[in-house]
Amino acid sequence: MKSTTSLAAASTLVATLFATAATAETVAFLMPDQASTRYENHDWPGFQAAMGELCADCTLIYQNGNGDVALQQQQFNSVIAQGATVVVLDPVDSAAAAGLVEIARSQNVKIIAYDRPIPDSPADFYVSFDNEGIGFAIAQSLVEHLQAEGVPDGAGVLQINGSPTDAAAGLIRDGIDRALDASPYVTLSEFDTPDWAPPKAQEWAAGQITRFGGDIMGIVAANDGTGGGAIAALKAAGADPLPPVTGNDATIAALQLIIAGDQYNTISKPSEIVAAAAAEVAVMLLNGETPEATSTLYDTPSQLFVPAVVTQENIKAEIFDAGIQSAEEVCTAEYADACAKLGIE
Repeated sequence: MKSTTSLAAASTLVATLFATAATAETVAFLMPDQASTRYENHDWPGFQAAMGELCADCTLIYQNGNGDVALQQQQFNSVIAQGATVVVLDPVDSAAAAGLVEIARSQNVKIIAYDRPIPDSPADFYVSFDNEGIGFAIAQSLVEHLQAEGVPDGAGVLQINGSPTDAAAGLIRDGIDRALDASPYVTLSEFDTPDWAPPKAQEWAAGQITRFGGDIMGIVAANDGTGGGAIAALKAAGADPLPPVTGNDATIAALQLIIAGDQYNTISKPSEIVAAAAAEVAVMLLNGETPEATSTLYDTPSQLFVPAVVTQENIKAEIFDAGIQSAEEVCTAEYADACAKLGIE
């Protein structure tokens, strides 16, 4: 069974963070890579801020696995040795992380799976946005756009998925598949992007552009990095106009591409919301309490949040009016005129 939590409810949750840990404890926050800027810029600062309110005396440890399974294993062992009793884990490799869960269980350490689930060994809790829902939303948004533009049935699209070792990427892919399979369009080719690396997505997209050329009427990319790689490949090939390309994460670079008309959509999922939820769960586990789940995924009690699809049509309201990003950060000199046309100032 799976249910979801809206962003509005999430905002209420963050605003009503409760309780403080009864005793000072050590909590570790282990993130998977630096291919995305979100972990250093949003997730970790959001977790720090929430823990500062909930458990000011707790010791926090942050590590990033930099896409290396062995390195994350070493980091995990290190934080356990340093006395961490709760570990928030966003795994480099979801399958390999099952072994970490077993180690933690043998030492009475609680594991909160974060963003990426751990299918093969249930964690104590899972906190994330609804990844299957994200995949469906970006692909369905693209399908509806193509139909509105009069793109005929049977036209072709490319599909760029995330890392094959990331279970969350698999869920996003499932959502994309669900939308495309029900659409009148044909998937010309698809690719699982190792490590979510934009250069690898760009290299693959370049090959497909050579192969299919103008038959590519749209590209469903699983995140902003892979979408940006596809856009770079299209521009290098001289595509004009660019076919619509999706994304996910609402990075500043992606927001700029949307404003400029180079990227069609992204997903706004403020990481601070999920980070604050993870902090709340961590403190409850420290206090011996049972966090309330709204879903169950891979036999793990879970809380899944619903994000928003962002296009040029709603970017002002969803991103700037909502205070997620400021015009000062996004509307640099290169994008100032395009921002002004959308009323973003």
